[in-house]
Amino acid sequence: MKKQAMQVFHALYLSRRPAVAFVIVGLFWGCFAAYVPQIKERLDVSDATFGLLLLCNALGLVSSMVLAPRLDRLLGARGMQIGSIALTISFLLPGFASDALSFGLAMVIVGAASGFTDVLMNARVSELEQLHSKPLMNANHGMFSVGYAVAAILSGVAREAQIAPGPAFATFAAAILILSIFLYMPPRYAASAAGTGGRYPIKPIVLCGLIVLVAFMTEATVETWSALHIERSLQGRAAEGAMGPAMLGLTMAIGRFSGQAVSQIFSETKVIILATCVAAAGGTLAALALTPFWAAIGFGILGLGISVVGPLGLALVGKKVPDYLRTEAISRVAVLGFAGFFLAPSLMGLLSDFFGLRIAFLAAAGLSLTAIPLTLVLRRA
Repeated sequence: MKKQAMQVFHALYLSRRPAVAFVIVGLFWGCFAAYVPQIKERLDVSDATFGLLLLCNALGLVSSMVLAPRLDRLLGARGMQIGSIALTISFLLPGFASDALSFGLAMVIVGAASGFTDVLMNARVSELEQLHSKPLMNANHGMFSVGYAVAAILSGVAREAQIAPGPAFATFAAAILILSIFLYMPPRYAASAAGTGGRYPIKPIVLCGLIVLVAFMTEATVETWSALHIERSLQGRAAEGAMGPAMLGLTMAIGRFSGQAVSQIFSETKVIILATCVAAAGGTLAALALTPFWAAIGFGILGLGISVVGPLGLALVGKKVPDYLRTEAISRVAVLGFAGFFLAPSLMGLLSDFFGLRIAFLAAAGLSLTAIPLTLVLRRA
């Protein structure tokens, strides 16, 4: 246990600057997830409409996908800092949105800022993995989960104290702004990567991208809809609702920090297959739970399982392509995976509107299992 802890601390020390960026993004989405029931109530829209409004994130994500490589070269060492500041400003918008139109526009801006920061911080971790020849992804994604869990718990307390979304978001935005001071980090560009175009292997990139997509979609269903499921389906209080995303964040942090050590012992494919089965079991328990307590336990088990799948998918593609293509390949897989954070909430909204949240979470549990055949195909590739 002590050896595993030292491995995690060493990995975080080597990647300490992008690790702060992961915490920042986790703080953002943890606070947002805990306040989803209150935001939806203020907008007074159906589940399907709210899901479509969340899909506005995807519009922002597409713009950040197109602009991120150019902006990265333009901004250089300040890239992560500026992305974090943009995230800080965008954080204030959904907190004060009062109607569907303003909320939809706010989520476009949120998607652009969050997507840009996500791409840069994963690219920096990839560069450091190549530099130090050590797996670092799980530890950094674990820091996202820590930030997410802390923000979800604090936001649940704030909701119990009748603090509105606007002031709560502004408080977390101030914390993010302070943390952005530590994100100065010059990128490392490989000269041989210039002009490679599409000559890198397509198959491992697509397969790893789909694995990460499945993992992030499963994660996003809990982030966005777990609090609403506990409060509406099970009549839980605001603090009990916040425990859905909070349990997800806590167990994902545990799983990812443990995965940092486990990935050095067992093959990535074996870990992904076992972890996916655990996630599906947790999702099923949450969907069928009769009390807020058991729903939170189910979301925690789901988080424990799905926690390592995304980071291992990102790590796998780095092993399947030549070294000089690693950063570009991981960046493309990450972009495909991040789409899951925006597609899943919308699909959950549609399923919930037609069949209810219990069926929607059963569908999410089934979705997680699709990572198994993808992993098996990748192993044969």
